[in-house]
Amino acid sequence: MSIRTEILSKGCYRARFADQSKDLAAAQALRTLCFGTNQPDLDRFDDVCSHVLIEDIRSDRLVCAFRVLQLPNGTGITQSYSAQYYDLSALAHFPGPMAEMGRFCKHPDCNDPDILRLAWGALTRIVDDHGIQMLFGCSSFAGTETEPHLDTFAALKHRYQAPERWRPKVKAPNVVKFDRPLAQLPEVKQAMLGLPPLLRSYLMMGGWVSDHAVVDTAMNTLHVFTGLEIGAIPKSRKRLLRVVAGDS
Repeated sequence: MSIRTEILSKGCYRARFADQSKDLAAAQALRTLCFGTNQPDLDRFDDVCSHVLIEDIRSDRLVCAFRVLQLPNGTGITQSYSAQYYDLSALAHFPGPMAEMGRFCKHPDCNDPDILRLAWGALTRIVDDHGIQMLFGCSSFAGTETEPHLDTFAALKHRYQAPERWRPKVKAPNVVKFDRPLAQLPEVKQAMLGLPPLLRSYLMMGGWVSDHAVVDTAMNTLHVFTGLEIGAIPKSRKRLLRVVAGDS
């Protein structure tokens, strides 16, 4: 993928592509810190992805990172990170360019909402530059205890389940099916408060999720497959994203 190093900058932050081995090492170190893994967080997908770094311009401190795997269409989706955990055979028929966003992490000491805003601006720039028609990835809930998330999972099933033509099937050995009846929810809005911020952003733009979560003990998370068709993003939301993604 042909890329320029700096993507954009806004306020106190800039987003750029990793362009040296030390950049990748810094991203991996941040991931290790954020995900709390016992071993350094690195895998074979790092070598085939583009890595986006968000830095505080005032100190050059790395505050956020994520990686992007670009695919020309759905035929290569079995080579994605997500395909390790989900049967994505339905998405193999997707006709347009796709991108998997993964390993998103933000430094635990950095809670400025502008960081997430800039991350979406950078991703919007990548989507526009390469004509991406679908974003996908795994959205994670902290911990592997299922009970605290069952109401949220039920709400996701009834409001944001993937369309049948693209719906992932079960592949991982340990999953949580979203089978709690909506009628048992005490309050749908309350249940949705348990959404991770990144997943909330996807859903606000028209995204959808799998009908089950994978229990990932290695990462100490529960994650759901998440898809977002670019053509389904509301026009008002696209305008906001492109304001952030505009030239500095």
